[in-house]
Amino acid sequence: MLAALLAVLSLSLTGCGLKEDFSRVVFTTGFGRDEVFRIGRSSCTLPEFMVYLVNTQNQYENVYGEQIWNVEADGVTLEDNVKDTVLAKLAQIKTMYLMAKERDVELDEGEKQQVEAAAQAYYGSLSEQERQVMGADLDLIRQLYTEYAMAEKVYNRIIEGINPEISDDEARTITVEHILIRTCTTDGTGKRIDYSESMKRECYEQILQLREQAVNGEEDFAELAAKYSEDENLRYSFRKGETDPVLEEVAFKLGNGEISDVVELEGGYHLIRCVSTFDREETDANKLKIVEERRGQVFGGEYDAFVETLVRSMNEELWQEIALVHDQEVNTDDFFAVYEQMRNP
Repeated sequence: MLAALLAVLSLSLTGCGLKEDFSRVVFTTGFGRDEVFRIGRSSCTLPEFMVYLVNTQNQYENVYGEQIWNVEADGVTLEDNVKDTVLAKLAQIKTMYLMAKERDVELDEGEKQQVEAAAQAYYGSLSEQERQVMGADLDLIRQLYTEYAMAEKVYNRIIEGINPEISDDEARTITVEHILIRTCTTDGTGKRIDYSESMKRECYEQILQLREQAVNGEEDFAELAAKYSEDENLRYSFRKGETDPVLEEVAFKLGNGEISDVVELEGGYHLIRCVSTFDREETDANKLKIVEERRGQVFGGEYDAFVETLVRSMNEELWQEIALVHDQEVNTDDFFAVYEQMRNP
């Protein structure tokens, strides 16, 4: 659930592949009254943070309801998790803004107009209560959109020209049916306990018999998988690099309808049947994904190197005071959507 919820936070900087950690150096003196953190020459104020936090909070509640804040895992509440994620996102945007300034990246007139239109539209949509709770004025909203636009522009500037040729074989997705016979179990604490050698031999004999029945046509592979497989997922689709290398090597050598030999991996014996070796639409979509991944890797390398040159500090005292806003009159949730609408009218 937590992974699904965090998807709500996705910004439009698609494929950046960036580290989103923020190394805290704790200082409780020397900060302005509303400074949350500093990174290099840039500073994040409490009103800036609250714009991101309030919008994110309301996005969550619109999908999952207010009760979602009762979620807790390993002693960490979802509220704390969201605060940390918003912190990382803002630190990332601030860092990329500094990168843009260092590289003399500036917004052109058309981009400035989009920022201004977004700022006017979003600020105009806020009630007086929302403005007061977030501490937001028009200048602050304009600055947030400017930094966001600059971050996006420096990313595009760095990755322009990176357009590697991706072969069909590298990008193709195959679909397989799968039977797993496990050779281990777990105890009450989740610790893995391997079967004895004699039990493993029994498992191996069982999966050999299943393969023989499927290869000889005595039983349908899918029906055998449904009946005997100890994996709740009976069908998988993946491209190269997305599954265990040993299983991948076996799977990509199969033709449509072919059944593999028994594959032994840590924890069990596997048997796979190839359902589809190639899908044109998925292959083309994967090529785009791989290109974005390569671009993200290039940008990520430059981003990480730049981050290492910056001094980062955190106002821990103020950080501990920041909390979600539980106010029925504070409903704003479209800060990022407004920007996207102005950029793509």
